[in-house]
Amino acid sequence: MLKVTSIQRGIVIDHISSGKGLKIFQKLNLDKLNSPVVLLMNVPSKVLGKKDIIKIQDSIDLDLKALGLIDPNITVNIIENGERVEKKKLVLPEKVTGLFQCKNPRCITSIDDYAISEFTLVEGDKTKYKCNYCEEITEYKL
Repeated sequence: MLKVTSIQRGIVIDHISSGKGLKIFQKLNLDKLNSPVVLLMNVPSKVLGKKDIIKIQDSIDLDLKALGLIDPNITVNIIENGERVEKKKLVLPEKVTGLFQCKNPRCITSIDDYAISEFTLVEGDKTKYKCNYCEEITEYKL
């Protein structure tokens, strides 16, 4: 039986859809941290069937908008003295700046290195964003 102990101080990213843990690990560049990081994959879950979990010892700055885009079911638990002191449930962000590019090759954000992409969530669709510059619809894909 695999046993992973609790952490005393840090972050636990929980309820990651099975198979997305490695992508999140890579997207957040967790391999470059000096702190211990554990990626658990295909852990049994009553709610999801199977899930992935990431445990990061020590506190780091996480982009919660990026996590919400990757998997809005994720919960982020802040751990202090071995106890959870805060639990954050993520949602899809209404506005996104600089996290992905517009798919329109003529959009100013595709041409100008200084233009930062900005998107607004399309009402009624949980994966599509409208570019604030050219109004092209772009689907966020991990």
